Amino acid sequence: MSDELFLPPENQQPPAPEAEAKGSFKLDLYFWTQALIGALVFLILTFTLVGRVIGVKGSSMVPTLHNEDLLLLQSLGYTPQQGDVVVLRKPGFPAPPHETAPIVKRVIAVGGQHVRVDYDAGAVYVDGVPLNEPYIAEAMTPTSGDMSVLDVMVPEGSIYVLGDNRNNSSDSRHVALSTVDTRYVLGRALWVVFPLSSFGAIQ
Repeated sequence: MSDELFLPPENQQPPAPEAEAKGSFKLDLYFWTQALIGALVFLILTFTLVGRVIGVKGSSMVPTLHNEDLLLLQSLGYTPQQGDVVVLRKPGFPAPPHETAPIVKRVIAVGGQHVRVDYDAGAVYVDGVPLNEPYIAEAMTPTSGDMSVLDVMVPEGSIYVLGDNRNNSSDSRHVALSTVDTRYVLGRALWVVFPLSSFGAIQ
């Protein structure tokens, strides 16, 4: 009997290596396309429902945030709360030509609360209670000049903000900023999205 009788039918021949590679490439391309579409939809929903991305300028929030960090903000329906890191703009502050730069600070107190910055004790008191502040860069040192708003009752609809790098921050202690109307708040900083080495939620 001839060996030809045992050859598999033509339509059962195993696929050529070139065909296998082509099929694998198409499958990879399909999955990558799906992943990119999913990421695009996620970004569109994030920017629509959450807020915007804003860059940090300066070192006033070190060690929590650093110069050139990119932050994802929650803007829609946000109400400032004590302890939040917020981004705001206030006309005339800082001085020109930087008055349009976003200001990134931490909310120390909200409307109706009393704030007292005590350099001798090295503490910030809200309603008579010292804050536990593990996020600050170093112990506070006394300031002078325009940094004199150290004992204040925060008006309703306003907030008192400080930088985490307390000794290198122009914030609500400065007479030109002082307490800030919440209408100047652009949103709460939720995540560092760039650089990737710092990616993560903001505490």
